[in-house]
Amino acid sequence: MRKTQITVDIELDENHVPEKMSWNAQDGGIDNQETKAAMISVWDDKEKEALRIDLWTKEMPMDDMKRFYHQIFISMANSYLRATSEDEVSDYIIEFAENFAHKAGIKG
Repeated sequence: MRKTQITVDIELDENHVPEKMSWNAQDGGIDNQETKAAMISVWDDKEKEALRIDLWTKEMPMDDMKRFYHQIFISMANSYLRATSEDEVSDYIIEFAENFAHKAGIKG
């Protein structure tokens, strides 16, 4: 069996707020790539719930955060479609994402 790793390195300020972050995914060709935000979700099979870590640096601009969320919603719709083949629900998530983008002021 082969193993691989994806890592996120975080530099914290004196108040434990992320100042710098970078991530690595050797198999994907990512080596110490700087990022301003990361959201990681894993599935707890015993509790039947998602566990999350949401991090962003002090330098993450608000408009970029809004775009980040919008793109995550679109990615979720695409992943949901691949996982379930449920077009109608995937389309609903995309519709939500587009409404979010308008309400958040990132799309006209």
